[in-house]
Amino acid sequence: MPGQRVVRMMAGGRGSPTGEDIGEDEETAVFTGIVEEVGEIVDVVAGEDSARLRVRGPVVTSDARPGDSISVNGVCLTVVEPSAGEFGVDVMGETLRRSSLAGATAGSRVNLERAVAAGDRLGGHIVQGHVDGVGTVVERTEHEQWTTVRFRVTDGLTRYVVEKGSIAVDGVSLTVTEVDDETFAVGLIPTTLRETTLGERAVGSTVNLEVDVVAKYVERLVGAQLGTQDTGPGQGK
Repeated sequence: MPGQRVVRMMAGGRGSPTGEDIGEDEETAVFTGIVEEVGEIVDVVAGEDSARLRVRGPVVTSDARPGDSISVNGVCLTVVEPSAGEFGVDVMGETLRRSSLAGATAGSRVNLERAVAAGDRLGGHIVQGHVDGVGTVVERTEHEQWTTVRFRVTDGLTRYVVEKGSIAVDGVSLTVTEVDDETFAVGLIPTTLRETTLGERAVGSTVNLEVDVVAKYVERLVGAQLGTQDTGPGQGK
């Protein structure tokens, strides 16, 4: 449809590699990890096991309608009540437990991206907006024209991370420059530092991580063949 920036693909049923319970008829939005704007959370209403966030983002709301998908710091959320350059989202307990949105407060700056439209260029990589876990900034090294940032990860996620491969950090598509058993590093150019929240992430900050979905599917398929199928990121604890 004209003006509708969204591609949706049918989910493969229950038991996805991330352990998420996706309904048989539910559709999944697709992102590319190219941040369109840095927005701001203007209100947080906490529930017993959920939260309602109000987010300011004039670019991503320019054509937003109720039910559209927007990535907020890498988390795919459904738009409710868009108006005057703002939109609301309902965040369930599972998402709060698995992402950094649990610590969101009014004034927090967030990376925003609308779901990609059919025919758009995939400038980053395929990002589902299904956060696999959180990482912590453990080191920042400033260079003349870029900054190297190293993250420590949990839940064994580094097994899905390879040098020169892709990873989404707070919704930003990045290329891995180094990886070991517990950490990985990326290089951030001035544009990324300036136009996303990653320029503000100091040592000790937490970030949302989504590993490459291809790696998760390969593990599941090969594991099924070998009889060693894993339960996916963050699962089986």
